Amino acid sequence: MNLPETKYVTVGDGQVAYQVLGDGPVDLVFNHGHCHIDVHWELAPEASFFSKLASFSRLILFDRRGSGASDRVENGAFPTWEEWNRDLLAVLDAVGSERTAIFAEYEAGPLAIFFAATNPSRVSSLVLGNTAARYGAAADYEIGYSKEYIGAFLDFYEAAWGTPEMGQVFSSIAGDRLACEALAKVLRASATPMTATAQARYVLEELDAREWLPLVQAPSLVMVNRGRGDETGTARVAMARHTASLLRLARYVEFDAPDSMFFVGDNDEAIDEVAEFLTGARRATVPDRVLATLLFTDIVASTKHLASDGDRHWAATLDAHDAAVRHELARFQGREVNTTGDGFLAAFDGPARAVRCAKAIVDRVAGLGLETRAGLHAGECEVRGGDLAGMAVHVAARVAQLAGPSDIWVSSTVKELVVGSGLEFDTLGRFELKGVPDEWLLYRVI
Repeated sequence: MNLPETKYVTVGDGQVAYQVLGDGPVDLVFNHGHCHIDVHWELAPEASFFSKLASFSRLILFDRRGSGASDRVENGAFPTWEEWNRDLLAVLDAVGSERTAIFAEYEAGPLAIFFAATNPSRVSSLVLGNTAARYGAAADYEIGYSKEYIGAFLDFYEAAWGTPEMGQVFSSIAGDRLACEALAKVLRASATPMTATAQARYVLEELDAREWLPLVQAPSLVMVNRGRGDETGTARVAMARHTASLLRLARYVEFDAPDSMFFVGDNDEAIDEVAEFLTGARRATVPDRVLATLLFTDIVASTKHLASDGDRHWAATLDAHDAAVRHELARFQGREVNTTGDGFLAAFDGPARAVRCAKAIVDRVAGLGLETRAGLHAGECEVRGGDLAGMAVHVAARVAQLAGPSDIWVSSTVKELVVGSGLEFDTLGRFELKGVPDEWLLYRVI
């Protein structure tokens, strides 16, 4: 996957890091608070989320002051309203965006509301996801989080920050060891536990943008996940409804999803809502036939492993293998088509990403003490529900069967499509593929 270039813009005596990807018809800024603009691409669910947003927009990402690759705020304090305004305006000017949509989640929500209210000429639309104008309960705001809840949450927050335990907050990745480890790395890169907790305390107890809501002139979309039916989810929904009620031009949507943020779990429905709200049309549906690069992977000597390891141990190893493959597929924007017991069939819309994903899978699976082989071919496929069929699928499968341990073999079609990508190949010669007409020139990825 070719990652977007990280650039900096100087704001006063500090610098703010930003990235731009996609070339859609609308500029879209996304921020959810603490992150690291480079490291977050290693968290597969977040990388996939950003790629989906960039499919219909020119997506602008930035690390707000005090987080990630941007300069720190004095004493680790939360950025002020004015600092957020200056930082975002500087980023928009740097990328040449005169008018943009803003998509804000969690702690970025109140700041985005303030920006939209005070910069109406620069904001075309406002999307608020799983956020609120205020979080903490008050005499005139009984729906907010109680002091007891906030205290218990902050204790957990500081203890779990930068560890895989933070994955417990997100139901959809709580059992995914690789995703939880990647999340921990992102958090460590974004801020220290002390700084992150101090800023979270300010967000939950003091940050309040309610007075700015009626001043927002831009059309707004307020979206929220209902959660797991617990106190947290119930309060989040109540606060989102209250926020929407105070906006002049608001559309409100709830989703039956457990997670507190959209980047994890099944987020297609939410992303389609954003796409339709900003562009007037939902994302394109999958056609009956599609041109794709197909990747088959297969564990070498899986039967031998089963015999030596035993059913229970081998089942655990397979689970770890499957999690590793799915992590890399998400990171390189591949779509899992189906599994073959001890292997996978995946589809990509970019052949270079498919080859690099195959290399990443071979390397990561090796860390589990396994060897895998991979084969790739690009061609037109017939779409049957979530599955793919056709000659291209058969060719990719036969190429994979010929590959040796830890080898990645590709058809000449794939090699020709990735010219200029920096990938290198050995010529293997011409082969007959069982059940496929003609001879095929095959190559091995170096």
